[in-house]
Amino acid sequence: MMTLKWLGNLLVILFAILIIAPLLIVLFTSFKTTPQFYASPLGFPESLSFHNFIALFEGQPMLAYFRNSIAVTLSTVALELLTAGCIAYAISRSGKRIGNLAFGLFALGLMVPSQINMIPIYAMIRSLGWTNSLTALIVVTSAVLLPLAVFMLTGFMKTLPKEILEAGEIDGAGEWRLFTRIALPLSAPYFAATAAFLFVIVWNDLLFPMLLLSGKDKLTLPLALLSFRGEYVSNYPQLLAGVVVTALPMIVLFVLLQRYFISGALAGSLKG
Repeated sequence: MMTLKWLGNLLVILFAILIIAPLLIVLFTSFKTTPQFYASPLGFPESLSFHNFIALFEGQPMLAYFRNSIAVTLSTVALELLTAGCIAYAISRSGKRIGNLAFGLFALGLMVPSQINMIPIYAMIRSLGWTNSLTALIVVTSAVLLPLAVFMLTGFMKTLPKEILEAGEIDGAGEWRLFTRIALPLSAPYFAATAAFLFVIVWNDLLFPMLLLSGKDKLTLPLALLSFRGEYVSNYPQLLAGVVVTALPMIVLFVLLQRYFISGALAGSLKG
């Protein structure tokens, strides 16, 4: 038994090293100059120089890219939570046959890779005159991620105590009031967990911004980072400095929502 415990601890340590080592390499490289990087790609920086970060903001409209990413991410996550929350509540409150059928249809949506829909999505957006539009990116991303959000929130909604909802019905509350006054407050940790998960996906998304955006003033951060790759030479230290800057909002988000994220994940796993 003790051997298995030590083996488990060893596997956890090895897994942590596999996760932390690349992150440290990215962080150390962001403080190197280009000659230092090519001389010692995996070594420590000779000094903590913020030249790459300064050049990053001086050479590129990074604040505009940040605004675009924040606008797209927050709008998409908000629209996703509102739409998926209503659908998940409706599924959980429907009869078993209708609820299972509706849930199965959204579950089938998870099986369709988004890459398959690239051509029809682009054709539809072009026919609507929405090319190079952040609004189109928000709508498309929300539609693509809707099955995932519904899948997550439905499992959470089904854990709500039916007695509380039934008591509200007896008091004369309608479905909308039950949803906004009872279901939403009780599901706050679950919505926070789903929001954190969706935030990471949308913030890091490269496929649909690359498909739908073309103007430099509309680029999101992941798409803007591609501009650091030259045809013959790539400025890797500055590129990785951009990666560090791009990752900071996700780190802050996780720190702020850590309690809700963990409690929501545990509640779903224990009650599901």
